[in-house]
Amino acid sequence: MQLPDTTDLQLRADGPFLQVTLNRPACRNAMSLAMVRELMAVFEAVREDASCRAVVLRGAGGHFCAGGDIKDMAGARAAAQQSDGDPYYELNREFGRALLQAERMPQVLVAVTEGAVLGGGFGLCCVSDVALSHADAQFGLPETSLGLPPAQIAPFVVKRIGLTRARRLALTGARFDGRRARELGIVHEVAESTTALDALLAETLEQVRRCAPRANAVTKELMLNVGQVALDELLDGAAHAFSAAVRGDEGTEGTLAFVQKRKARWAVTEPEA
Repeated sequence: MQLPDTTDLQLRADGPFLQVTLNRPACRNAMSLAMVRELMAVFEAVREDASCRAVVLRGAGGHFCAGGDIKDMAGARAAAQQSDGDPYYELNREFGRALLQAERMPQVLVAVTEGAVLGGGFGLCCVSDVALSHADAQFGLPETSLGLPPAQIAPFVVKRIGLTRARRLALTGARFDGRRARELGIVHEVAESTTALDALLAETLEQVRRCAPRANAVTKELMLNVGQVALDELLDGAAHAFSAAVRGDEGTEGTLAFVQKRKARWAVTEPEA
């Protein structure tokens, strides 16, 4: 993998998986504009990289992400006084671009949440394909208690858990733990310890390994287009994608592996003897 240089992110390639750690533990990994742009650079770098099959997002120092960086807000305030532009808009909108980019990346996006999962961290969790959480993680949308709307995050929360639940969380600023997050459908699995959380991650990545990467990418795009593309057009495109897959390398290999009662080549951790 050809990865960009980063300051606020730790990057580690683990075979076909990329581990991305938000690395600003002194501020509970609050999301600065610099970190947002580093994330976007990473997502862009791996987008066309067929060797990368999943991206794992987690935070350093026992926290996932405590939301936006207040220092960036102060910087935007100072810039607003010296410019005809709108630095508040750019600061906020850039994070929305990052969320959309994360949601639409062809790789499987896995969020591993601990500690604070607030504001922007909540948003990152809501665009993941698989979300795993420590039971004691603290989730919430605190923006309205600060006099602000969760502007870029709210649409993704609504898509994740539905309008009624999202409205209650956003309009009350309620805090809740990982167990409740699973009940609400924000996360998929919950662990009672860090060790158990790591085991859940390992199990998830092994499941991803068994799935053909191109088939996963096509399936993800198909599902994300539900409600965005007219159904007849969506099904027509899906049929073309299915036909191409059957005749493609993955379809051929998958069928042979099934008949020969062996693992498909993309599922094999080590080369077979």
